[in-house]
Parts: sequence; structure tokens; C-alpha cells
Amino acid sequence: MYISLTTKSLPPPHNPNPLPSPARPIRSSSPHSLTAFPPPPSPTPSPAQPAPLCFAPVAPPTSATGAVLVQSAPIPPQWKSRIVHGLDFNDFAGTPVTASDLVSGMSRMGFQASNVSTACQLIDEMRTWRDPETSEPATIFLGYTSNLVSSGLRETLRYLVEHKHVSAIVTTAGGIEEDIIKCLAPTYLGSFSLDGATLRSQGLNRIGNLLVPNNNYCAFEDWVMPLLDALLAEQTASQNDASIPAEEKLVWTPSAVIARLGKEINNEKSILYWAWKNSIPIFCPALTDGSLGDMLYFHSFRASPGRLVIDIVRDIRNINSIAVRAKAAGMVILGGGVVKHHIANACLMRNGAEWAVIVNVAGEFDGSDAGARPDEAVSWGKIKPVGDGRGGRGMVKVYAEATVVFPLIVAATWARQQQEEEEKKKVNMDAAVNGE
Repeated sequence: MYISLTTKSLPPPHNPNPLPSPARPIRSSSPHSLTAFPPPPSPTPSPAQPAPLCFAPVAPPTSATGAVLVQSAPIPPQWKSRIVHGLDFNDFAGTPVTASDLVSGMSRMGFQASNVSTACQLIDEMRTWRDPETSEPATIFLGYTSNLVSSGLRETLRYLVEHKHVSAIVTTAGGIEEDIIKCLAPTYLGSFSLDGATLRSQGLNRIGNLLVPNNNYCAFEDWVMPLLDALLAEQTASQNDASIPAEEKLVWTPSAVIARLGKEINNEKSILYWAWKNSIPIFCPALTDGSLGDMLYFHSFRASPGRLVIDIVRDIRNINSIAVRAKAAGMVILGGGVVKHHIANACLMRNGAEWAVIVNVAGEFDGSDAGARPDEAVSWGKIKPVGDGRGGRGMVKVYAEATVVFPLIVAATWARQQQEEEEKKKVNMDAAVNGE
């Protein structure tokens, strides 16, 4: 052990950069005592570390468990057949997937897929329904807006009319003229983003992502003006013929003019042609709101002082009478506005349609008729309520763009029916050939 005497020592020499010196001996209070170096100082303590959390086993707050772990009410028995489930394409391995397979698999998928499936179910009901006493079918009103005729959905609409799957139609002026114009010149696929001013300078009209050259409307004018001359001449001759009773004199209505257009175009690609051929009336309460209205305007100068008169009052009586006389009524409406309400209002005359299928993307927040859900029409007496004994059989609104979903709906309903009938005919013919 190193020890030190209790004698006075010289001070250490000056060090401008002193290093930590070793611990110095500690003097005792007695000049004769000896003492050892004290124990080295404790190292500098490190920053305090948090102690590990240790909780005693206690229950969580009841406010939290009460909010998170709410107990469900008992599941109603009828829900057990409505468990959400979609298409499993493994089930179709090695076999083609049909439109009916898709729609059936969409029924419990949820969202708009389930609404599409419901729409198909309601259409199947209305197209197969028969009156128990007379065996008459249901009256099916079809409504569509003009843009759908401009699009490739025109062929689907024409198919329904060609095969007599609908009883009456309501459309807009564009739904009339665009069908005729497509028989005269084509519409082209463009883009939603094309500049309007540039297109105007080039004589191109944009409908969404479709392009219609303005020359198409010039061709329509060349075709329709002589026909309007003929309609006026027939009207004038009838009015001036004293041998014709007043109640039998010729009065043109929008539906009668449209039927004549269908007859004169004489083109099997045309909706109007098949409507005329199959005696399916097409109503257009807004006949002047489009290029056809432009032609009627120009014709009023061309024919002056003569004037072609088109009576809309007779047509409102005609469509309302169809609704009133129907044994049961269904409405299939693509879009909104006048085509939706004109059909619904006709069905009001019979205290509502039994079925309603509406397809559009409009929301109800602005109070528009286009955006209204079917239940709003129930409040007006235009669709019969379901489940209270007043005869309503079903209603649905599919929130979707019609060109996307309506071909699928038709494929799974009317077209499937036709395919099944054709297959049955083939089986019967084969059996007859084989002597079975």
C-alpha cells in the first residue's frame, strides 16, 4: 500500500493543460496519522433508462369494450341465404362462362353487381308474366336517351324492337334523328379530351368520345326535307277534302311522323324501321329538341304559308291509354329526363307500374327526376309499392353507365330466351328428321 507522511510537500509545477490527476491523499486531523487513498470515485452515471412497464392484470375500460365489442342481434333466418359471395372462376374450368352465369354469380356480390342481377330477375318476370284469365303478356315500356343511339348500344336497342320484346318506346329527338343519320353516314369513335374549338373549326361534333361529322346532318336535311314536304301535302289534301269527316281528317302526331320515318328509311339496321314494321309506337314528346327540330324550323320557312302541324295531345292520350289498358306494366329506362318521366307519368294513369328497372348514373341529391330512386316514384303513384297487397312486384335502380351493363342485361334475359327457343327448335327438328 502506498502511504504518505504528514509532512508539508512542495506544490506541483504549473501545467497549462492539466490532465486529471490521481486522487490525492487525504490528511487526517492528526499530524501523525497515516491514511490510504480513498476508493476511486463511482463512474459517471449513464442517462436514466425507463423501467420496464409492468401492469397488474386488470380489466380494460368498460367504455372501450362497450364501444368496440358491441354484441350483434340474432341473424334473421332469411339472411342465411344472402351471404356475400362472388364468382369463383375455378367453378367454370373447362367450360365457357355465359352471361347468365355472370349475372347469377353477381347476385350476392354486393354493390351494383347485385342490382344488375336484380334487374335481370325483374325483366325475366315481366317478359314471362301472363294474365291468368286472358294469357295476355305484360306491357313493357322501353325508354332511352339520344346519346345511347349515337353509341353502339343502338344495335342492342334495335334487337329488342326487331324481336318484339317491348311494347312501346319513349325517346328524345336525338334518339329519332341519330338512328336515321346512322343509316346515311357513320359515327366515329374519338376521345373525351378532344378540344371543342378545334373540332368546331373542323365541322366535327363531339358526343362524349364519339364524333359526328357535320356533313351527316347535312345528309339528314337532304333526306328529311322532301319527306316533310310529303307530310304537309298529305295533311293539306286531307283537310281540304270535303268528303272526309272532320274526325277522320289526317292529323300528324310525333309517333305517326316517327313511324313514317321508319317506313321511308327502309333499313334493317334502323330501330325506327323495325318499330314501324312491328307496329311498336315510339313516343317523343320533345320532338323539336334536336336536329329534327331544326329541320322543322327550316321547313316552316320553306313551306310558308303552309304549315306542318304535329299534334302532341293525341300522343299523350295514346301512351296513357296503352298504360291504362295494360294487364300489367313494366318499365325499363336507360337514362333520365323526359324519357324516364314520360313513361312513369303514363303508368300513373293505372296507379303505377308493377315492375321498374332504371339504369343511370344520376344521384338524387339535386332533386332531379333523373336521379330519383324508384321509391320516390312510389310516392307519386307511378310505381306500385311492393309487399303491401297493391300489386307491386319489384323495382331497382342500377347506378351504372348503360353501355356497360345493358348489353349484359339483355344477354342474360331476352337474348337467352331466344337462344333457348332456337335450341329447342333444333332439337325438335332433329327428332323429326330421325323419326323420334
